[in-house]
Amino acid sequence: MVVFSPTSANNRNKRRVSFNYYMMKKTLFILLAILLAGCSDTVVKTITVTNPSDDYREHEAVSLPLSDLHETIDNFSNLILKDEEGNELPYQLVTYPESALLFFATTKAHFSSRYMLVKGEPQAVKPLVHARFVPERKDDFAWENNLAAYRMYGPALAPENPSNGVDLWLKCTDELIVDSFYYREHELHLPYHVNYGKGLDCYKVAHTPGCGGWFPMAGGKPQIGCQYDRWEIVDEGPLSVTFRLYYDHYPLADLDSTKVKATMTITCTAYQQLCKAEVCVTHPEEMELGAGIFMHTATSNPDIPLAGAPQLCVNGGYIAYAENAVSDAGEAQGRNYAAVVMPEMNRCYAEDNTLIAISEEKQSMTYWFGGGWSEWQYPTDSDWFSKVGYNVRLVREPSVITIE
Repeated sequence: MVVFSPTSANNRNKRRVSFNYYMMKKTLFILLAILLAGCSDTVVKTITVTNPSDDYREHEAVSLPLSDLHETIDNFSNLILKDEEGNELPYQLVTYPESALLFFATTKAHFSSRYMLVKGEPQAVKPLVHARFVPERKDDFAWENNLAAYRMYGPALAPENPSNGVDLWLKCTDELIVDSFYYREHELHLPYHVNYGKGLDCYKVAHTPGCGGWFPMAGGKPQIGCQYDRWEIVDEGPLSVTFRLYYDHYPLADLDSTKVKATMTITCTAYQQLCKAEVCVTHPEEMELGAGIFMHTATSNPDIPLAGAPQLCVNGGYIAYAENAVSDAGEAQGRNYAAVVMPEMNRCYAEDNTLIAISEEKQSMTYWFGGGWSEWQYPTDSDWFSKVGYNVRLVREPSVITIE
């Protein structure tokens, strides 16, 4: 006969609890080991981005030379970029002006964010920029990022006396819209001067610098050029594109135009409101260079005034403008915006309905230009001018990068 005493029952309960506790600990240990195994990335490099400014910087473009990383382009087929939370981030290997890793950092004011290159196969990156030659529209060259779109004029438009100014296309979507706008215009006969929900072209350039075009100075006056002669895509990827426009004969007052040649190299990068421009002019004599913003004299609807709002700041190194946007059909389209940021600015002023910024550099210069829209991202003029100031600080006070 088996006798069960309270003591033996308690012992069995203790053993049962102890066994259950052991199994729970073992299960947790196994689960933790699995999780740690999934997170045990082999860190190749740690990149620290330190924001020295008072701004919260979101999607700041960071470019690291591969020589500083001690990596080759081939190595990146097996490298993933992650943030501190372990999220994979998109990146691009650019080749201009040197081989570099391009990615976007988000950092609080006076703070640091860290990113890691780890072993693994990177995911495909969604394209956020685009640039192409457009022969179906009289040799336009058009480009865009996820914030705005632009074009400049080519040889087939020469009979219409175009300029080397920049045309701004307003967009209210982060989608790439250039190809669809041209297709709609030329195949469906739905003009891109009408807003069908994603933006429109209502900016008029004519023979002006438009939204940030460049020019040499002669006789104290800006010398607006003509269409480009040749084009070249220098570097192209999903997050940044660089192209070059060649001017084989630039018209200048009282000078044989064949003696003046120029190139304009433009880099358009995702999330950046302004494009980077590098201008180089071949000329027998040293000359000043500048960039400008045309201030339209009237809208297409006499009942809608321009209500232009210019800002010029030589110490800040920028010129900026806001005015009413009106479609060709005379419909109000909010406010369109333009800006030029020129760190090496000598002087700036308004003349002949143009905001003019003159560079301290001669024969070659670097500046940033671009535009925006009140219907997307910048509901008021002050929002736009604040963004321009932010871009000035990005150029003058970039984040500090360290690599471990």
